[in-house]
Amino acid sequence: MRQNSYTMKKIEHIGIAVNSLAEASITYEKLLGIPAYKEEEVVSEGVKTVFFKSGPNKIELLEATNDESSIAKFIAKKGEGIHHVAFEVEDIVAEISRLKMEGFVVLNEIPKKGADNKWVAFLHPKNTNGVLIELCQEIE
Repeated sequence: MRQNSYTMKKIEHIGIAVNSLAEASITYEKLLGIPAYKEEEVVSEGVKTVFFKSGPNKIELLEATNDESSIAKFIAKKGEGIHHVAFEVEDIVAEISRLKMEGFVVLNEIPKKGADNKWVAFLHPKNTNGVLIELCQEIE
């Protein structure tokens, strides 16, 4: 196993695509026994999100705000369910560069502002066994 100076520190959150944030939020409040701690809209991505935190783990529920958003397309194709797994990284630019050199297809080579005060970039699922991977770095 190779070691390097760029590491994915931990799973930052799991993103779940839902038809209705209102309905899904009730389900996850009952499931986790806690209320959501944050709700926000990411206009550039055409989504509204709600975050839950249980211990060190976070769940992000995502609802499309328009038919062209990636969440709307995902649900139309696959239905509701796990959309992505997000990993926290220390240096998103360096990690994008490293992963490109490893042969991964990066969907956005320039990090963009995502939900929960993060810079984000995504890896195409065709290189990651069908799982969309999100890289996240806290915006200072």
